[in-house]
Amino acid sequence: MTSLQFLSLLMITLLAYHLDAQRHDEIEANALLKWKSSLQNQSQSLLNSWGTNVGNPCNNWIGIGCDNSGRVSQLNLSYNGIIGTLYDLDFSALPHLHRLDLHRNSLYGTIPSTITNLSKLDYLDLSRNNFSGNIPRRLDLFTNLRLLYLDHNHLSGSIPQEFTNLKSLSDVNFGDNMLTGSIPNSIGNLTGMRDFLGLSTNELIGHIPSSIVNLTNLRGLYLQVNQLSGLIPQEIGLMRSLEGVDFFGNNLTGSIPATFGNLTKLKSLSLGQNQLSGHIPSELGKLKSLVDLRLFMNNLSGDVPLEFDNLTNLQILSLSVNSLTGRMPQNVCLGGTLRNLSLHTNNFVGNVPKSLKNCTTLYTLLMYGNQITGNVSEDFGVYPDLFYIDISNNSLYGEVTADWAVSHNLAGLLMSRNNLSGTIPYQLGDLSQLHVLDLSSNEITGIFPQNLTNLPLLFELKLNDNKLVGKIPIEIDNLLELRRFTIGGNALNGSIPGEIGACTKLQYLNLSKNALNGNIPVEIGQLKSLENLDLSWNMLSGEVRQELGELQNIETMNLSHNFLSGSIPSSFQQCVSLQSIDISYNQLEGPLPNIRAFQNASFDDLRNNKGLCGNIAGLDHCAPVISTDDDNKRRRKRMLILVIFPVLGSILIFIAVVFLISQSIKRDVVEANEIIHHIKDLFTIWSFDGKLVYENIIEATDDFDSKHCIGTGGSGSVYKAELSDGRVLSVKKLHTSDDVLDNVQKSFANEIKTLTEIRHRNIVKLYGFCSHARHSFLVYEFLEGGSVSSILGNDEKAMEFEWMKRVNVVEGVAEALSYMHHDISPPIVHRDISSKNVLLDCELQEAHISDFGTARLLKTDSSHWTSFAGTFGYAAPELAFTMEVNEKCDVYSFGVLALEVIMGKHPGDFISSMLSSSSSPFLPSTSSSSSSPSISIADQILLKDVLDQRLSLPTSDNVATQVMFIAKLALECIHQSPQFRPNIQQVSVQLSRKKAPLSGLLPLVTLDQLYNLRC
Repeated sequence: MTSLQFLSLLMITLLAYHLDAQRHDEIEANALLKWKSSLQNQSQSLLNSWGTNVGNPCNNWIGIGCDNSGRVSQLNLSYNGIIGTLYDLDFSALPHLHRLDLHRNSLYGTIPSTITNLSKLDYLDLSRNNFSGNIPRRLDLFTNLRLLYLDHNHLSGSIPQEFTNLKSLSDVNFGDNMLTGSIPNSIGNLTGMRDFLGLSTNELIGHIPSSIVNLTNLRGLYLQVNQLSGLIPQEIGLMRSLEGVDFFGNNLTGSIPATFGNLTKLKSLSLGQNQLSGHIPSELGKLKSLVDLRLFMNNLSGDVPLEFDNLTNLQILSLSVNSLTGRMPQNVCLGGTLRNLSLHTNNFVGNVPKSLKNCTTLYTLLMYGNQITGNVSEDFGVYPDLFYIDISNNSLYGEVTADWAVSHNLAGLLMSRNNLSGTIPYQLGDLSQLHVLDLSSNEITGIFPQNLTNLPLLFELKLNDNKLVGKIPIEIDNLLELRRFTIGGNALNGSIPGEIGACTKLQYLNLSKNALNGNIPVEIGQLKSLENLDLSWNMLSGEVRQELGELQNIETMNLSHNFLSGSIPSSFQQCVSLQSIDISYNQLEGPLPNIRAFQNASFDDLRNNKGLCGNIAGLDHCAPVISTDDDNKRRRKRMLILVIFPVLGSILIFIAVVFLISQSIKRDVVEANEIIHHIKDLFTIWSFDGKLVYENIIEATDDFDSKHCIGTGGSGSVYKAELSDGRVLSVKKLHTSDDVLDNVQKSFANEIKTLTEIRHRNIVKLYGFCSHARHSFLVYEFLEGGSVSSILGNDEKAMEFEWMKRVNVVEGVAEALSYMHHDISPPIVHRDISSKNVLLDCELQEAHISDFGTARLLKTDSSHWTSFAGTFGYAAPELAFTMEVNEKCDVYSFGVLALEVIMGKHPGDFISSMLSSSSSPFLPSTSSSSSSPSISIADQILLKDVLDQRLSLPTSDNVATQVMFIAKLALECIHQSPQFRPNIQQVSVQLSRKKAPLSGLLPLVTLDQLYNLRC
């Protein structure tokens, strides 16, 4: 070949190579531009640089990276707010792609199976989007894949077994989806795993596969919040590289494997809220790197191993709600790093841990409900960061130390039911953040310190059952936030200060068993929120105040064992809220008011007075009053009524008896269930014939065929029933398997009892129920819109769910909860507020709270402690430490729901990231001089970036303002401490109040600045 021929051939080759490269550049560019054009307009504007050099994506196209040959090898658009699908992205046009990172966008739809055409991919991150559908099955075609993140989406179905063939995988996260089925047994094939295996917060069932222990190089294993059962594999000790293990919130049984002691690199171990039993293995004491150890809410017993003294790096230790005995771990704070110590609700004895004396890092201390002893003034130290301490219900002694006044962040100091002595330190009045002070049931002496009235945020003050003397200070009117004031069972004297009338938020006032004298102050009538009043066992004199009968919310009143005289004021005739009254051992006389409280009173509630009369056994009948002509006319009318009503009543009773007999004949069709005894009037629930409706429902659902099923929950499945007359009902058929039958029946009874006692336009209507030999079900109104969860999980419906509708839904839920918490008696706590339990009408504007199977009545005479109920991700954080039910649990759940509505997805990651900040808005300020929390992460986050990216920002200033205030109030509701959360009535009022429009602020406001907005 001549040199000329060689040069010609070389030029032809170079030209062909150039043309081929140019052709591939065009293919890649065209594929990317086609995908860009399918995205939402706002997303396209973010990719303006795409197309400026059509033939060369490697030339400054945002998010594009190329290899040395000029081929697209990286597509990284994380944190860009991209809205759209992947359907129009031609993956086959990008054969050299190594890295695909679309993390934290708003992509939706399914993940196309064609994505597996990216055969060279080694990094795939589609996490924190809105993808739905199944995980592509042929993941095994990614033969080079090292990292696979699909977490925080709406993926469903099972985990494809094929992915376990990816030998090169090092890091996998499928967490926070809706995956079902079991963990593939072949998971042990992923022997290349080195970093992270995350399957948390799904709906996985079955056992933890024993093959998982083959992942000997794995550093993080996270299976929390699923429905896994069975034993923890003993061979887990072979996974010696593990640094983090989280199995929290499953149904695991058996003992904690002692082989955990081999995991010497372990820093975090969470096995809480399972059904583990047996002793805590002493081998855990070998884990000297442990920073976080949580074993709470299991069935563990025996002593805490002495080897726990070796765990000197602990920051969090939670062993609460078990059956542990012996002494608490004594050197738990020897390393000086302990932040949270929760040992409550066990059977511990002996002294408090000696290392707590110098534990200056302590933030929360929960040791209540044990049998520990010790001198609080000697065994406890100075804790400048202390936020909450509850050491009540033990046998501690000594004096309340003034050193705790150094803890300016202290929100709760609970030391009741001990043997504490001495006086109350006046320095406690310097705790400006204090919300709860409970020193009740001790041996404390001295006077009521005036300094305690300097606590502006105090809402619960319990000093009852001590040996306090002196007077109630008139400065009590400074405590404007006070809800509960209990100082009974002391030796206080003097009169009740009228200034107490300034505490208008008081709901519970107990001044009983003292030596208080003088008249009942007229100012008590100003306490319109008062529900319980106890002034018994004092030396009060004079007449019963007219104003007491004007207390609109009063339910219980005890004025017994005083020197009160005169008659019961006529104002009590209007006191319809009053349920219980005790006026015994006074000098009262005259007729009793004709209201329920007196009609239901026993003779013991009225005895030993001067001359009371009425229709109560043991009292004299009231003497007839001399009648005028008008009186005689009224008496004749009353006589007619007394004659006619019994006759009509007899007729109605006869009809009812006949009806009941006929119903009993139909018992083969509809069984009577004992739950019926809880219902006052069954026939006011069913508005139509029971047998007919039962048969119609069976016919309309084809005997509960799955094709009519529109949802499934823990206690039953919900069906849509279209009756022959055109009515559409929602029917919840209860599960009947033996393993859940008891819980289901309890939920069945609870829901009927609750929904027949409440009526509100934002609470789902119960039309009726049936307890039958074949089926038990509840019948509700049908709400065509479905649940908030289903709407937000569907991109098309989410786009219809525009901002004003979302505002209306949040306001509706707040109004319903406010009604449940504050407008009925006793209050009702729902305990499972979540997006799946809020249903909408066809216009997606009217919210209806549903599923009252776990609801709880807050009766004043019963315990509010119970087992866990609710939905993970919505349940208040304090339920990890205490099982006390109160309204603030619903408030937290409401806050999560409100954020979910405006964010378009569950805010779990958002809340976690905020909590990771040392100056989180969900924690109290570290500076007592600051009026609002100091925030670091929130300084950087714009509210607009948190809102649902599928919707454009509100164009109306009024709607934008409402959205901002929903975000503000939601953040307040999810405060880590219940004491800092508002009550739901305050939230409802603030949401409904008309606000001045904040023009143009929404695109600019940060989460930090939300705290400066005024409601």
